[in-house]
Amino acid sequence: MNRGGSSREVERRLLRLLHGGDTRHSLREIHAHFLRHNLHHSNQLLSHFISVCASLNKMPYANRVFELSPNPNILLFNSMIKGYSIHGPFIDSINMFTTMKKRSIWPNEFTFASLLKACANLRDVKLGLSVYKEVIVLGFERFGAVRIGAVEMCVNCGRMGEAKRVFDEMSHRDVIVWNLMIRGFCRTGDVEMGLSLFRRMGEMSVVSWNTMISCLAQNRRYEDALRIFREMWDKGFEPDEATVVTILPVCARLGEVDIGKWIHSYVESSGLYQDFVSVGNALVDFYCKCGDLEIALEVFKDMPCKTVISWNSMISGLALNGKGELGIGLFEEMTSHNGLRPNDATFVGVLACCVHAGLLQRGRDLFASMVMNHDIKPKVEHYGCMIDLLGRSGCVKEAYELIQSMPIKPNAAIWGALLSACHSTGDMEVGEYAVKELITLEPWNSGNYVLLSNIYAERGNWNGVEEVRILMKENCVDKIVGQSMVG
Repeated sequence: MNRGGSSREVERRLLRLLHGGDTRHSLREIHAHFLRHNLHHSNQLLSHFISVCASLNKMPYANRVFELSPNPNILLFNSMIKGYSIHGPFIDSINMFTTMKKRSIWPNEFTFASLLKACANLRDVKLGLSVYKEVIVLGFERFGAVRIGAVEMCVNCGRMGEAKRVFDEMSHRDVIVWNLMIRGFCRTGDVEMGLSLFRRMGEMSVVSWNTMISCLAQNRRYEDALRIFREMWDKGFEPDEATVVTILPVCARLGEVDIGKWIHSYVESSGLYQDFVSVGNALVDFYCKCGDLEIALEVFKDMPCKTVISWNSMISGLALNGKGELGIGLFEEMTSHNGLRPNDATFVGVLACCVHAGLLQRGRDLFASMVMNHDIKPKVEHYGCMIDLLGRSGCVKEAYELIQSMPIKPNAAIWGALLSACHSTGDMEVGEYAVKELITLEPWNSGNYVLLSNIYAERGNWNGVEEVRILMKENCVDKIVGQSMVG
């Protein structure tokens, strides 16, 4: 009896350690206690241990512990299946379930809730529906967690018809499942259905309001997003950091400077500005887009913590407002004194600064340093900035050579920037090539055909003009009113 009591006391102590303070650095010590006290056979204790491993995203360690268990039961399998369903590899949840069935261990509602979560993260609707079919056969569809899992799986896979059917069959719908459905309909383009569900909700959370505001903003319904935000405030819901980060770009888009300034005041008084760097970033971006660089710089300098995104927002904002030299100076400060490594977005911003400041050689040097000093492969946006910079500086041939050397396929914006430079310099030979590429990329755009036809006409190449007209007919392109094809 004494030994049993001692063993239970050790178990209680280990559970307190597991769910206590900083467990991350003491997992191995706790595991050693299991072995020392011969508790590695306790599935209940091991299931807690594996759950903590999963919460710390240490699934490989959890798996090693699981494999050493002499006789794992449903508790242990469920902990593993749940851990994989959240942190991945998601397919290992399915593999673990298969192993469990081979050992003739009967699943329960927690098993299926986690399996459906894994299918949702895999975005594998066929597998998900197969799991849900087994749920129905075994009679577990009455459990709320299982139905939420089924809804999430269908939503993530874009199968809103199935999601709606499961949703409608639920006797009780909590806030989580309402939010899932709203987000799902909006993501698939049915914003009206999402808004209709939102209006039908009884109990709401801040997350519900954020979901609706975000969905409306993503679908470019900015006025509606702002209206919902006002309604949220009127009904006594205090915005959190996610609300602020979502609504400030909407205010900038609509030119609602006063509302943005009110939000600025709110986040300072509520502590959101001090607690969340994303809020400071959103404020910097808002003021830059509204053209108020003075306040943007004040906010940036006063931020208690800055990330690479913070610096990127300010550098890009300076470029947007034609303060290229200030932006380049900020880039140099970032890389020289703050120990932060620039990323690809940083270079888009600083190259845009070079474009606006007309700093050709500085742009060349920065573009070269991306690969040489920072191991960043240029993307199409970086090439676009360089083509723009070279074109504005009259270096059309160099711009054309840069396009030809690109390891990625140039898009219409690249060729458009080159064409613009050709118009400025009068280099119609390169311009002709650029327009032909634009026609290949955008065969529906009649403006490109008109440009090519006019280039031919200026050279007196009337056969070329006729060829363009024939090409337009072959591609079923009509001339836009207001554009003329000389001939």
